[in-house]
Order: sequence, then C-alpha cells, then structure tokens
Amino acid sequence: MTTKISEYIPISISFVMLVIGIVLDHFIESTFFVKPIRAIWYVLAYIPVGWSVLKGAFEELRAQNFFNEFSLMSIATIGAFCIGEYAEAVAVMLFYMIGELFQDSAVERAKRNIQSLLDLQPDQATVWRNNTYEVVAPAEVNIGEQIRVKAGEKVPLDGVMLSDYSNFNTAALTGEIKPKTLRKGESVLAGMMNLDKVIEIQVEKTFSDSSLAKILDMVQNAAARKSKTELLIRKLAKIYTPIVFFMAVAITVLPVVFTDNYVFGDWLYRALVFLVISCPCALVISIPLGYFGGIGAASAEGILFKGANYLDTMLKIRTIVMDKTGTITEGVFEVQNIVSPVYDPLILIDTVAALESASNHPIAKAIVAYHAPTNPNAVSDIEEILGYGLKGAMDGQTVLAGNTNLMRRYDISYDHSIDAIPETTVVVAIDGRYAGYITIADRIKDDAREAIEQMHRLGLKTVMLSGDKSSITQKVGTELQIDEVFGDLLPEDKVRHVERLKAEPDAIVAFVGDGINDAPVLAMSDVGIAMGAMGSDVAIEVADVVIQTDQLSKIITAIHIAQATKRIVMQNIVLAAGVKSIVLLMGAMGIATLWEAVFADVGVALLAVLNAVRILKQQFRVGQN
Repeated sequence: MTTKISEYIPISISFVMLVIGIVLDHFIESTFFVKPIRAIWYVLAYIPVGWSVLKGAFEELRAQNFFNEFSLMSIATIGAFCIGEYAEAVAVMLFYMIGELFQDSAVERAKRNIQSLLDLQPDQATVWRNNTYEVVAPAEVNIGEQIRVKAGEKVPLDGVMLSDYSNFNTAALTGEIKPKTLRKGESVLAGMMNLDKVIEIQVEKTFSDSSLAKILDMVQNAAARKSKTELLIRKLAKIYTPIVFFMAVAITVLPVVFTDNYVFGDWLYRALVFLVISCPCALVISIPLGYFGGIGAASAEGILFKGANYLDTMLKIRTIVMDKTGTITEGVFEVQNIVSPVYDPLILIDTVAALESASNHPIAKAIVAYHAPTNPNAVSDIEEILGYGLKGAMDGQTVLAGNTNLMRRYDISYDHSIDAIPETTVVVAIDGRYAGYITIADRIKDDAREAIEQMHRLGLKTVMLSGDKSSITQKVGTELQIDEVFGDLLPEDKVRHVERLKAEPDAIVAFVGDGINDAPVLAMSDVGIAMGAMGSDVAIEVADVVIQTDQLSKIITAIHIAQATKRIVMQNIVLAAGVKSIVLLMGAMGIATLWEAVFADVGVALLAVLNAVRILKQQFRVGQN
C-alpha cells in the first residue's frame, strides 16, 4: 500500500473528537452555555474530514458542476449542523472519508500487478564506446551498439545475443516462472533479467521502440478506454444526481401543503438523510475499480488488455480465428531436408540462406540458423512478397524462394509431388528454373490441444487461417479438431474469410495472430489478440489484447477473467442499487436516520470496493469452470 500515514491523521483526530463528543453528550446536560461550546467542538471535529470535501464542492461549483457527490455530502452535513444533529454530521463525513481511504487502498492494491511493470524499466545501460564501457541512460543507446549486462541485471534494450548463451528470468514480461535459455543469435527483450553470467548484446531497437516500452505504454493507457457498463453508469450518475437533489427539496417543502402538523426540521432531516443515501459513489467508484482489478489480474497472468471495454467484448465472442505459425504452433522451425535435382544441396541452402537473411520470418530464421550464408551480401534487390516469399538478385540471376504460389505467380514449372508433402516447403527457383526445395517442420504448442478443447466447451467456433500450404494446415487442424481450416492464404484472403465470419448472425469474432501479415485481420476483428513474446511490432501495436507468454491457453484465461470481472461488476450494481433503494424509501418515510444513511452510502461503497478487489485473489487456469 502506498497510502501515506499523514492521510490517517485527520480521520483519527475527527474520530477521537467524535467519540469524546458523544460521551460528553451522554453525561453533560445541554444548557444555554453548553450549546455553543458543543457546537464549536463538533465543528472542530468536522473540519479535518470535511475540509477536503467542502473544497472539492467549491471547486466543482466554480467549474459550473453543482450536482456531484461533494456537493451532496456538503449540503447534507451542513444541513445536519443547522438542525442541531452535530454528531450525525461529523459521523457522515468521517465515514465517508474512511470509505475514500479504503477505496484508495483498494485502488493501490489493484494497481500493484500493473504498476510493478514500471519497476522493470532499467535506469542505465553499459555500452561499449571509444574502446571502453560507459554507463548511460537506455534512451541514449543507438541501434547497432554493443551493451554488457551482468548477472542479476535487467536487460535495458531489445537486441541479439552475442555471447554463447545465458539463462533469463522472463516472468515479469511473460508471467512464465521457468527460466529461459537464450543462445547466440537469439533475440533478448528489455525487462528480462540475466541470471548466469556477463553477456554481450547488440542493440536492435531504441528504448522507445522496445517491447518493454510498448508494454508500459499499453498498461498506462489501458484504464483510459472505458467499458460500456462503466460509461453508462457515469452517464446515469450525471442524470441521477440532480434528480435526487430536487427530490430532497421536494421532501422538505411539499409536505407543508398536505400535512397538518408540518415541522420544517423533521422534513429537512428526512431530506438530508435522503441526500446522503442517494450519493452515487458506491456505483461510480466500485464499477471502474472492478474493471481495473480485472486488468490487473490479467496483467499478472501475462495478458495485457488495452482497455476495459475489451473485457466486455471477450464475453461476447462466438468465433475464434487463429493463425497457425507462431500461434497454434511454436513458430520454431527446423530444416528437415534439402532436395535439388540440379544443384549440390550445400550450394542450394547457401543461396537460399543468403536470400532469407534479409527476412525476419520464422522460416527464414530457421534456414539461416541451419546454415549461415557464406556471403549474405551477395544478394541484392531483395523483395519480400507478402504471402508468397522472397525475390532477389545474385550473380546476375534472379532467385525466388517461397511457396508453390510463388512459382505459379512467375510461371515456373516445379515438381508437383511437393504439393503432397505435409511439412512446410520452401520451393526455390534460380534464373526462372525450378532448383529444388527445402522442407521445414514446426511443432504444435504444448497447450494448443487443451486450449481448443476449452474453446469448444465454451461453445466457441474455432477457425484456422494460414498462409502455409493446405496439406499441413489440414493435418494440424485434424489433429486439434479445429472446426474450419483454410491454407494457402494470402493476407487479403484472411481478410475475406474474417469478413465472411463477421457477416454471420450475432457474430463476434476474435482473431489471434503474431505476424505482420496478420495486422489487417487483427485490426478488423472485434477483438484482435496478438502473441506478444514472438509477435511482430505491427501485430502487437494493432491488437486489442496482447498475450505475453505466447500460450494459446491464455485466451481461455482471459475469458475467465472477463467473466469474473463482469460477475463482480454486476454484483456491485445490484448491491448498491438494491440497498440504496430500500434505505431511500425508509429515509423519505422518516424511518431511517443519518446513521442508516451512512451505511447505505459509505457501507455499501466499502462492500462494493472489497468485492471488486476479490478478483486479484482468484486463480485463473485452463480447465476451471
């Protein structure tokens, strides 16, 4: 908790003075001389807790906003003083401030999982400059520079491992407790903690473009995007507040018309009780806090919601569309076979590796990892054709490497037995002639099967869209029992399929992907979900939800968190509205006193706040109901 001790002092002073005042009232008879002293005592008890509320009411009045909780509490308590209900006036404001203190503490607790990400930001980087190591701010390090990270230090910038290997704690970024081993040539992300030894990293991104900086930006801006429920409650509160104010005025003055023994003080007291009860803070505070708690709980699970509104949308999803590579499969490809009817396999792989070294696609990385090109600069005029492959020039010849669609695009005849190969294939053509192919295998993620089963249990339709060839996508789809599977797709084909799915009655579609070519579909879907650990920057930027662990099962976790959040929010609405309605009626009838009003306002707000933070204690795992 970051609540300052100084915040307890005014509440403590008012509480002690209130107790002393009530005790003295019981033992000392109120006389002409005692009454002024008693009034002054309670005024002094009121000021420590009431001053900030009175100040808030004045500031809102200057902003031409009269109808707010500050003005309601101020009018009610000052009115209580006017009719001699000193103790009740102090008690109302005291318990109101206690409720605010509990609310602040609850907010801090809800923020803890989110704000802990801010501690990930390293404040310095050790960079190699002028034949020595210099300690500078991460923002001052340039792309291409070499930095050193000692054991126990956090990586300050995204880069590539230059050292042979090291183990990293990635829990803060991904939620994964198990240390991850990264080797030479693999990507290292800012925020990871180096566990083993001193390592060297070549910087690939400036700090402002690093994965960590983007995560921090997403988290800090998440609460700005309100859910529809939250926005509705705030709109209703603006209408509701003036209505109850004028009803309170009516309760005070209208009875003079139809009541024979009208006593102004009695009806004013009822009106003041009505005002205190009607304060909408329980709804206005606890509902946003419920959503904020949901965002915090998701963050602890490695799931980043870019806004509270997406918690609501997650509950409406009817269809989940998934990319294959990097989403359902690990995206960690390994070269299996090199076949060429013309060239020596070593020459073919060297040529393809030189071309693929210019791409960040997982298949390209697998080829380069398998065989480092002898001369990566030998290929020029490299062009990446989305959904097809790569084209470049080498030794005066045009080199093509990609799927069979690329061969058909350039009218190149190839061995059509390739179409029957279930593994991913990279077909190669040199100077307009078929040159051979490379087979590459990918592994299905460990949690993919369970995740798909859970989606079906939730009644969700599952669809897989992939740019990979149909034979392998059908094989993966059959193994995981995915409802619909489509392969050999270009980015525009994926868009067409999602448009078709969205056109179905009551369709709310989520798309899960990780690549640059997934960005258009992520943007057009009702909920775009990006795999954050291995996903491209464009996909993460466009997505509405980011899964830092790259686990497909986290989609189910996100749905469970959204369900729990909605359940808590609805409980708070029913609790606040129900209790307030009953006590409002009692207050108007003269049955309820200011003490019951305190419970209906502050007590309900406290219960709602405590209910809202329950979500932070819950455990969300795949397979739970």
